[in-house]
Amino acid sequence: MSVHFEVVRHIGVSKERAYEGLLDLDAARHWMQGLVKMERLDDGPLREGSEWKETRKMFGKEAFEHFEVVELDEPNRIVLRCDGTKGTTGKGEFIFTYILTSAGEQTEVTLNGEIRGMTGIAKLFTKMMAGMFKKACTKDLDALKMHLESRVH
Repeated sequence: MSVHFEVVRHIGVSKERAYEGLLDLDAARHWMQGLVKMERLDDGPLREGSEWKETRKMFGKEAFEHFEVVELDEPNRIVLRCDGTKGTTGKGEFIFTYILTSAGEQTEVTLNGEIRGMTGIAKLFTKMMAGMFKKACTKDLDALKMHLESRVH
């Protein structure tokens, strides 16, 4: 069973700038809420197959997740995979697909999230978890929007 959610935001920067902003792990500390650290597990620019460990403070505790770049189609699409078995969650797979389209002077960023592979009691709470992930992803996109737009003016 997989559960899907979607978040759409309009960001007042070019599609190329929005794309770069989504992939700029070093700048994430300036806008990502609760971020403790990002640890690259490889070197060089992000590419398909690149991996990192992201640690955030959530509910008063540090939690980390393992991310991998699945697909890059510059500047139109980014697909990230979070392997829950390698992180604090301990289970599941989370796929985050960012689709970027030009909308006049802005970029429309559509995030399609998918949660799959949950087992046991977590399976029962997957729909509720989707709501929590959607809320967290919405906050992240809003913070990225503010960060990118503040650098334009």
